[in-house]
Amino acid sequence: MLCLLRRARLLTPSLPSSHHLSSTALTLQRAMPTRPRHPPDCDLEESYLKGSGPGGQKIENKTNSAVQLKHIPTGIVVKSQATRSRAQNRKHARDILAQRLDDLENGPESRAGIVGAVRKKRADSAAKKSRRKYKKLDEEREQQQQQQQRA
Repeated sequence: MLCLLRRARLLTPSLPSSHHLSSTALTLQRAMPTRPRHPPDCDLEESYLKGSGPGGQKIENKTNSAVQLKHIPTGIVVKSQATRSRAQNRKHARDILAQRLDDLENGPESRAGIVGAVRKKRADSAAKKSRRKYKKLDEEREQQQQQQQRA
């Protein structure tokens, strides 16, 4: 994957002068893969259904705003009723289908796989930082208790 340079602006707070100084730091950032393309219309079977769930009679009995897409070559079926608009549900279903096809085709190298890996890395880093912090606090408490016992 290509690496992009990202500019981060750093402000120096609380300087004695009235002007704030800033500097720019360049950081390397991993480029995200492009969003998956929607499959061609000839590979899709599209149907409109009545929605279910909250929304009352209007959603459940009167309008066919839910969209169900079936990708004929793979047999993947996606249903979307996220909004009350048929057009928005259609776009949402196509986005989900494109993502699932990308996952099926590329596995861990798909966009969703890479995003998940980045999130997991951030969460692990935050957990590690938290463990370090509380370990340090516990060590400081133990030292204080030992000093109090000696005195």
